[in-house]
Amino acid sequence: MLSPHEFAALMLVKDAEQISNVDASDLRILLERNLVECDIGACASMQPRVTERGHALLARLHVTR
Repeated sequence: MLSPHEFAALMLVKDAEQISNVDASDLRILLERNLVECDIGACASMQPRVTERGHALLARLHVTR
């Protein structure tokens, strides 16, 4: 189960091109749960993207914007 902060971080990753205000610990949890992924070097610049699994979770919770 995601914490409210982790869920908010997932929504921020979905909606933003460059993530600068996502807490590193929340991002780490999302990476561990395969909800976001990073290209090599992209995580250092905080530019993760939502995986298919992350999109499926957001769709189940009706987060569509």
